Amino acid sequence: MADQALDWAPPEDLTRSVESSEYKAAHRFYRAIRTAVDPILAIPLLIVSLPLLAVIAGLIRVDSPGPALFRQQRIGKDRKAFTIFKFRTLTKHAPEYSLKVAPDSPVVTRLGRFLRRTGLDELPQLWNVLRGDMALIGPRPEQIELIHLYEPWQLQRLVVKPGITGWWQIHHRDEIPLHLNVDKDLYYIANQGPRMDGVIIGRTCRIVLGGIAGALFSLHRADQSVGPGQLHVTDATAEEASS
Repeated sequence: MADQALDWAPPEDLTRSVESSEYKAAHRFYRAIRTAVDPILAIPLLIVSLPLLAVIAGLIRVDSPGPALFRQQRIGKDRKAFTIFKFRTLTKHAPEYSLKVAPDSPVVTRLGRFLRRTGLDELPQLWNVLRGDMALIGPRPEQIELIHLYEPWQLQRLVVKPGITGWWQIHHRDEIPLHLNVDKDLYYIANQGPRMDGVIIGRTCRIVLGGIAGALFSLHRADQSVGPGQLHVTDATAEEASS
């Protein structure tokens, strides 16, 4: 990450605004409200999601060997470490830590491709919100092993709680360099508020629903173009490739 950022730095006014006392004063009330409201909202969301969580957990266990949940140490607000919970989308032979895994990588399970495409693998993080480790909206939670690679300006993204979704998360499919993604986190921190949160929530819903619709459409096309016998062979080949 540090190597990627050597030839680039964020706009000076952006990092200055995040560090300034004016920023802290202007956002103190908003952040206090979010700190109180996010766990309260997480409770009904978690209750409503329980049937879906149970179904996904069962499908993961059937789809590939290993636990349904993926646990990993991440860095949160003020550089405090916490354990993040996600649905497992990789095989048990996948490396524990990695910068990025391609969607077509053999370590991604069949169900994992669907979960990643729709963002449903993030649902267990509602528990992290309830525990106070995360927020519903915020910067991407960073891997603990990568913090020592951060440039000083990148550490500014740790002044708020990481989020299940956020400005970076709804744009990360743009395939742009990593250092510009950190810029997105800083942009959100400097401009966070109800209006931006509304945009993020709306875009997140579009991504989830679009991913589900796209996956269902792909399955429908596969059923039409592949015969029952061929489909069985294709599934067996896919399972062998991902094991």
